[in-house]
Amino acid sequence: MTGHSTGYGQVIEYIQDRLYLASYDHPPDAKSPFPYPAEQPKSPSKRRAQATSPSKKRSPVYFTVDDTLLYNSFHADFGPLHIGHLYRFAVHFHDLLGDPANNDRAVVFYSRTDARSRANAACLVACYMVLIQSWPPHLALAPIAQADPPYMPFRDAGYSQADFILNIQDVVYGVWRAKEQGLCGLRDFSLEEYEKFERVDMGDFNWISPQFLAFASPQHQPVAPVPYDTPEYEALPSTVSELSSSRLPLPFKNVLAHFATRDVGLVVRLNSELYSPSYFTAMGISHIDMIFEDGTCPPLQLVRKFIKMAHDMINVKHKAIAVHCKAGLGRTGCLIGAYLIYRYGFTANEVIAFMRFMRPGMVVGPQQHWLHLNQGSFREWWFEDAMKEKLAQLQPNPVTPGRSPAKHRATNGAVSTPPNNTQSKRAALGEIDHNEAAAVYTDENLPAPTPGQPRKSHRKDSRHHPYSRTTSGNLAVDKEGNRTGEHKNHRVGSESSESEEEIQLRMLSKRSSRSPVASASQRSLSYSATVTASYTLNDDIHEDRENWGSAAQTVPKTPGSSKSGNGPISMSKVRSGSRRVTESRSEKGIRKPSSRIGSNGSPTRVKVN
Repeated sequence: MTGHSTGYGQVIEYIQDRLYLASYDHPPDAKSPFPYPAEQPKSPSKRRAQATSPSKKRSPVYFTVDDTLLYNSFHADFGPLHIGHLYRFAVHFHDLLGDPANNDRAVVFYSRTDARSRANAACLVACYMVLIQSWPPHLALAPIAQADPPYMPFRDAGYSQADFILNIQDVVYGVWRAKEQGLCGLRDFSLEEYEKFERVDMGDFNWISPQFLAFASPQHQPVAPVPYDTPEYEALPSTVSELSSSRLPLPFKNVLAHFATRDVGLVVRLNSELYSPSYFTAMGISHIDMIFEDGTCPPLQLVRKFIKMAHDMINVKHKAIAVHCKAGLGRTGCLIGAYLIYRYGFTANEVIAFMRFMRPGMVVGPQQHWLHLNQGSFREWWFEDAMKEKLAQLQPNPVTPGRSPAKHRATNGAVSTPPNNTQSKRAALGEIDHNEAAAVYTDENLPAPTPGQPRKSHRKDSRHHPYSRTTSGNLAVDKEGNRTGEHKNHRVGSESSESEEEIQLRMLSKRSSRSPVASASQRSLSYSATVTASYTLNDDIHEDRENWGSAAQTVPKTPGSSKSGNGPISMSKVRSGSRRVTESRSEKGIRKPSSRIGSNGSPTRVKVN
């Protein structure tokens, strides 16, 4: 992943000796300099021979899409390029790679040097790596991260001042998350259908995900609903064959026919009436109005109602939802984006970028900030609804709370980077229709991996952390507030080997090396801030010790541990002074290093010579 600045532009390496991203002021030719990676000779004696020998590498193959894949802007927006553009780019790129004449030649995908062309080209290559080559997003973004000058961020399709930043990273992560959740892929993608129905004169609609379709409002007079059980309602087309002979406009026909064949169960209208909803109901498609003003953001009560209705339609009735406002961009993007955040955990930037990748221009102006400000609420709704559903399932058969099985703890719904499967036989740059099925990538075609980080236990409690402190003793408290535990200064297993008198003699012998302390009246009774928790080294706590390396083997045994490993968790405090408070072991008066005589009454101070 190297970048080279020349008078002709900048060349960035994606796959060594195979794929490069570049920008040029003028169309490159065979004489254009191309910065191959410098090859170091194996030994000093071969430097002269290598310098005089001609290069075996041939000139690269250059191609661009600046004049073929055009973004149809609404105002001052210029990208990102949509999924249809990516499909055409991939087909052309694979044709170049499959040509036998290019077997030993690098392929350079270049653009003009203006900011908009550079941003669209870089975003297209990064999305190609994520969606088709199954690269994780951080590796797809690494080659272009230090581009100079930096890539221009994208802007919305509104006429107001652009005040919301959406960059290439947002698009790549949005596409990656959608791919991980099964919302976006090229296996079942139809380029002909996409390019046909995105046109205004053919219906102006796009599938955002397998469950949601966004479209512009059909327009047809009259707009009033046709009453049921009337001859007028019976005359409405109710099948696809009847639509072809009706007098409806072609865009409206395409919408109705496509919805009927693709099992759309609900149409949500967000703008004022421009058609009669009876045309949808006659086709067996439910229709509901959730109208709010153009260019504004919906109230959260309306969003909550929409999410509940859409969730039931998807999971109970197993049908898709079609949403539209006047243009099918701003208000439509608000509600669809809210559900995608609610259900799949997108960030606001990711969901806006992904929806624009599927349907350019979605979410306009302040609606971008609205999604950003409310994304936390949408995720909280999902958590609350998921918990309510689980509790409802537990009502008939209550189960004692306990630890969930390991397989359930491992798959907690979080998306992960595709595994680094070095045994995969998938071609690095193969056919579009077959690359996606493998969902893995090979080492030889990836940039250098980033340094790994230490693995931690999946437990959230800090006392299970491999680097947590060990205990200095046990201290238990009974119900009446009396301390019943004790500080044990001898090792585990020596209880029966030493008598109480020997223990006291050993303690008194250590006392001679301690520094003198102040009188009882001057001695501070404060404790240090060091508080450590004791725990038992058993299999339940250390079930993840394979993640700790040798740390699990070097953890010292706690004084209060036993072979049974079922002792209570207790706390101990360390005195800031040089002497420790030690409780009596029994009711007998035993001389202690702390100059106290243990008894049931109040302690009496004695002088120790």
